[in-house]
Amino acid sequence: MAEIIKRTKPLAVNPLKASQPVGAALAFLGLRNAIPMLHGSQGCTAFGKVFLVRHFREPIPLQTTAMDQVATVMGADDNVVEGLATICEKNGPEVIGLPTTGLSETQGTDIRRLVNRFREEHPRFEHVAVVPVNAPDYAGSLESGFALALEAIIDTLVPETRHAGLRRRQVNVLASSMLTPGDIEAIKEWIEAFGLRPVVLPDLGDSLDGHLVPAETTPLTLGGTPRGEIAAMGKSVATLAIGRSIGCAADLLQARTGVPDFRFDHLMGLDAGDAFTQALAQISCQPVPERIERQRAQLQDAMVDTHFMTGFAPVALALDADLLLGFADLLTGMGAQIAAAVVPHVSRSGTEALAAAPCPAVQVGDLEDLERLAKLAGARLIVSNSHAAQVAQRLNVPLLRAGFPQYDRVGGHVRAWVGYRGARQALFDIANIFVERHHDIPDYRSVFRPVEEAGAGLLH
Repeated sequence: MAEIIKRTKPLAVNPLKASQPVGAALAFLGLRNAIPMLHGSQGCTAFGKVFLVRHFREPIPLQTTAMDQVATVMGADDNVVEGLATICEKNGPEVIGLPTTGLSETQGTDIRRLVNRFREEHPRFEHVAVVPVNAPDYAGSLESGFALALEAIIDTLVPETRHAGLRRRQVNVLASSMLTPGDIEAIKEWIEAFGLRPVVLPDLGDSLDGHLVPAETTPLTLGGTPRGEIAAMGKSVATLAIGRSIGCAADLLQARTGVPDFRFDHLMGLDAGDAFTQALAQISCQPVPERIERQRAQLQDAMVDTHFMTGFAPVALALDADLLLGFADLLTGMGAQIAAAVVPHVSRSGTEALAAAPCPAVQVGDLEDLERLAKLAGARLIVSNSHAAQVAQRLNVPLLRAGFPQYDRVGGHVRAWVGYRGARQALFDIANIFVERHHDIPDYRSVFRPVEEAGAGLLH
């Protein structure tokens, strides 16, 4: 059992987390023909957009209500209503995400009342769905903001129904923020191998996977989960919820639709892959496809090949809770030791999962805590996002980049970590890092060897 050590410092010295509004905006980017509009100052949106663009290396549709000093004091209700009307008129979206920020939350904005006011004043835009989310950036992290947005999407777009199983081959997939677009693609292929049709919410694998389209430019998302598919999630035969952080969203969907669900903390490693495969076999009433069995055998072989490098290796993790739990299980399954574990935030739903993590303690903190703990434990590898690059450099320890953001490498956002193939490649990469850092014993040279012979040997 891991001890959860709460934050004691009055402020973050070297922040690890990304903010809740960024996480909420990211969730909306997985919906088709959607656009998030953050209710706050221009800086709140601009700063988040910088990291989203640098991470995904794609144009990111993101708007703001542009609260200034006057609106902050006197009220910014008109900014919200006018902003929604302008986006509807100029861009014609199907869905508008409306997350709050720290500024609007401090002001005490009733975001749902403003959505109702928008409906009253602009009835011609009734067909556009507006999803309000309370996501102050002074609390939580990207993971919790993403989960709050997912819950709000279900609350707004999924009607209450009791038609579970009407579409016998359709399954819902609730994806947490730890899953990359590459992960989503791998999960969809995994599900389709059993003859099932996945409806992923949100589907970042369709919108932010880095594909070129014939269209020149668009102010809306390219790809993602269609609104009609979200409304029909109540007809699915089952729901697969991936990530402890989205537990409340899974609870809401199950209560709304009555669709039975299967929940997984993560899909990294052999045991997690086996659990997911067994669930798919149970839902589809089909045997495990031969190619899935072969991928499992390939992972087993990779585990045999790499455990010499990973065994007893001390590793430091600094990630969001869901992703940290996945890496901890993957690495300890290979004999590695979690020497340090740091998370930016722990939700109520995630406390129980982290308490069961295979490490002595989990620190709620920042990258300064990571540096202190990794140095104390003599970590040989750090797993974190690009913000930890300077920490790794100071400690002279290699960094395996994972999570958000990754702005100093290309392609990190589409890497697949889940499934048998994802775990296999992760083990190869980790093992190669240790191999590169391995120092062979230098050649022995006898002190009695003649100088002339030694010189001749050097010439050869």
